[in-house]
Amino acid sequence: MKVGVLFSGGKDSTLALHKVVEKDEVCCLITILSLNPESYMFHTPNINITAMQAEALGIPIVTKKTEGKKEEEVTDLEEAISQAKKDFDIEGIVTGAVESIYQAERIQRLCNRLDLCCLNPLWKHNQKGLLEELISQNFKVIISGIFAYPLDEKWLGKELKLEVIEKLVMLQQKFGLSPSGEGGEIETTVLDAPLFKKKIEILDFITEAKGNSGIFKIKKARFIPK
Repeated sequence: MKVGVLFSGGKDSTLALHKVVEKDEVCCLITILSLNPESYMFHTPNINITAMQAEALGIPIVTKKTEGKKEEEVTDLEEAISQAKKDFDIEGIVTGAVESIYQAERIQRLCNRLDLCCLNPLWKHNQKGLLEELISQNFKVIISGIFAYPLDEKWLGKELKLEVIEKLVMLQQKFGLSPSGEGGEIETTVLDAPLFKKKIEILDFITEAKGNSGIFKIKKARFIPK
């Protein structure tokens, strides 16, 4: 099946891409550039890096800006998917949804309207297991956003490694934190993955944090050979 992948540049959409490419033809990535950092639907930290990630993957990318207003942003997503269907003749949409019913329901309804299959290769998988799979498959992932107690600025920019996963699981047990950020607690940015033809190296960044909310913003990056 010819598919387009809803792509934020974070760990879940990138892992979903890697899973689906084993049996389907990935024709394009589809990225929504939300101007609202508190978007209900879309990942926002380092969303500007998705163009570099698409180049590293060697996959065309369809992008569309949205004001990020609740529900209106779903209409913007529908327009982007319609464009991808027209340009690449896709038959299905791939999401990185794990547990978010809010997102899954809206994307499913959208796919129904556009007569597209909706594929959710990570849906209801064990969160810790998915994080460990990233490590075992040599993904390089950093935490680019924190939005929950007791996370603080020290987490920003941390690479996702086994010891970090264990700490997140401990926080889940103590505070109910979702270790993979399914409640919006954390956001991530992928700098390398098995399908990347070249790595992304960060040259300059800033962190902006207040209390238990903050972002790791990549200001400058470059490609390096693998």
